[in-house]
Amino acid sequence: MQDSENNSMEHAIEALGKSIARWTDRSALIETAIPGLLLYRHDEPTLPRNAMYEPCICMVAQGAKRVLLGDDAYVYDAHHYLIASAGSQSRQIARAIDWLKADFSQPLSIDDLAAQVRMSSSTFHHHFRSMTALSPLQFQKQLRLQEARRLMLTEHLDAATAAFQVGYESPSQFSREYNRVFGAPPLRDITKLRQISMVE
Repeated sequence: MQDSENNSMEHAIEALGKSIARWTDRSALIETAIPGLLLYRHDEPTLPRNAMYEPCICMVAQGAKRVLLGDDAYVYDAHHYLIASAGSQSRQIARAIDWLKADFSQPLSIDDLAAQVRMSSSTFHHHFRSMTALSPLQFQKQLRLQEARRLMLTEHLDAATAAFQVGYESPSQFSREYNRVFGAPPLRDITKLRQISMVE
């Protein structure tokens, strides 16, 4: 009985994977006609991204996903699930993250951001780091650098222009931090990414 249930589940998961593959491109996010139902597909490993999810159910039909929460790593796949609760502090931090995503080019005041979500600065900093594994300033820096990389790659902006557009005042500071995060200076990194995309 148990074996037949396992086989039935395996067939259902395999069919789900084939359906997702049929309706998506190599790397895509598709919003379906069913409210709240999204399909994601990636055919190769992706770089780590900082993210904050609303409470949801996520099914992995093929492959696996690794989530880093602080110093802990969780892997889930078609047979293992991850459930995270969303308490009021999680919602407060989610609001702060939304603000950072919308206004990452603006100067950051931890006190002002903490006040916006009705938390003390020390409490806010502690909960933000526990949920994202980054300080608010590090999180903002990641957003700025990712957007600058996108601007240089897809909009063909030079490094200094991209740096100023995402909120950096010093191109040399931008170049140092970019090199630290992506392992190469902006021009070399973008050239390499373009060469890779041409090969693909």
